[in-house]
Parts: sequence; C-alpha cells; structure tokens
Amino acid sequence: MKKIIFLSVLTIIALTSCLNYVQNVTIYPDGSGKMQVNYWTKYSDTTSIPKILKLEIFNPDSIRKEFSSKFVRLLDIQTYSDTTDSTIHAVIDLSFKYIDSLNTVPAFAQSNFKLEDGASGQKIFTQFIPPITTGFGINGDQFSVTYNYDIRGEIITHNATSKSGNILTWSYKLPEIGRGKTISVTFKPYKLKETPVLIYIIAGFVLLIVIFYLLKKRKN
Repeated sequence: MKKIIFLSVLTIIALTSCLNYVQNVTIYPDGSGKMQVNYWTKYSDTTSIPKILKLEIFNPDSIRKEFSSKFVRLLDIQTYSDTTDSTIHAVIDLSFKYIDSLNTVPAFAQSNFKLEDGASGQKIFTQFIPPITTGFGINGDQFSVTYNYDIRGEIITHNATSKSGNILTWSYKLPEIGRGKTISVTFKPYKLKETPVLIYIIAGFVLLIVIFYLLKKRKN
C-alpha cells in the first residue's frame, strides 16, 4: 500500500505539480475528540480529473483501509473535484475516544500522538510530523501541510506558527519540516467539554426566564 501511494503521489506531481494537506482536530478535556483530514491538489486541465480520481489516494476503498482502526470511528469519506478553484479533494472525518488511539490508524503510523499529564491539572499534547522526501528534482515549496487544533482548555504554552483564540495552527512548506517536527501544546482542560463562559451565559439566560415567569405568576 505504501508503495502504491508513493507512486500515486508521483503521478499527481506529474499532472499538477503540488499537493496540500490540512488536518483539523478538536481535543475535548477528556482526551476524546474529532478530526477532519482534507488533502487536495490543483489540476492543470479538466482532462486530468478522471486520471487523478482513479489514483489510490483518491480511491474511497483505499482511503478506508488507511484510516480504519477498531479504536477509531470512521465517519465519512468524500472525494470530489471543485471546478471553481480547479482542485481535487479527499476529505476524511473520524472521531476518537482518546487521541492516542489515532496511533493505531495506518495513515498515522509515524505521527506518535501523545496526551500526557503535565504540571498540576495540566495536559501536554504532542504529534510528530514525519519528514517527507520528494526527490526527483521536485520543488518541495509546492507542497504545504497545515494542522489546526481546537484545544478545549486554557492554553499555557505552545509552538504553533499562529494562534486565534483556542485554535492553534502549525503550517509548513515541506522544506521547513526537514527531518521532522513536533507539534506541542500544554493546556489546562476545561472541566466541561464546551467553553464554560458560553455555558454560564446560557444558564444565566434560562435562570432569568424562570425568574421572569415566577414573578409574573406571583403578580397574577
């Protein structure tokens, strides 16, 4: 399978000259969460679409084998072409009860997901981004990888390339990965799966409604 996928990547390079990978992950306080993987490539002309969609990395059956594990729930697989921006996508949605279980997924065999205890009340999450060698005179600047993590907790430290609220982003061109990089974030999980502030607002709103109706009933 690995050899077939490698040949598929080389074919994509020949047809398009670029490949991109985006991984969106939400980590809940208890270590469970969800993930969406979206890898895509641009095509040079519409005649290349059927050829690319027949490749192993865009074949739903092959994708299912690479992303299946008895410890992870595979929710959906989609492959499609988008004529609005001349791209072809493979989108995989899955969920997990504990993020370390992603290590049992063949596609993540080298990723080494870890969620460990840190200082009092804190968690340390890491994921390894393995080196990717293009070779054959291929320009690695044409490839990009992006990892977006929605951390449900108070972020203490991180090595992300950018941050927006509780969403951390690591984005690299292949030459920047070198011999591999490690995503790292230390955070203090919220006590609930959702952001406490939002829950307090909702609870307060409900309480105001109850008080309003009680006062109205008393007046009547």
